[in-house]
Amino acid sequence: MDLQKLLVTIFSFGGIAFTYWFFLMKKEKEVEASDSINITVNGGYNPEVISIPFGKTTILNFTRTDPTECLNEIVLGDFNIRRELPLGKKIAIKLDPKKKGEFGYSCGMNMYHGKIVVK
Repeated sequence: MDLQKLLVTIFSFGGIAFTYWFFLMKKEKEVEASDSINITVNGGYNPEVISIPFGKTTILNFTRTDPTECLNEIVLGDFNIRRELPLGKKIAIKLDPKKKGEFGYSCGMNMYHGKIVVK
């Protein structure tokens, strides 16, 4: 095997390993909220994973700073909530979780995602 084939093989395996890590092994950073939490909407949601206590009302404050049309709406399907997110305005959403588990949320087009973990 010549040097070129060896380098292509090594870089190919490196690319496969990076792709596996990026999509399957990357851990999400979970942020705990007690009474309320501020979420910035800019190319996604920051923080993306929120932990809230079971049975306690928690307020999620969404502030959209990204003019992308896809992010102008937030959908919390498991809680039957759909709200408009005007650019530059804080929108408060009250959650009073009745069961524990993981619940996803997304933009109106289902392209950007986040997760609420009820403990």
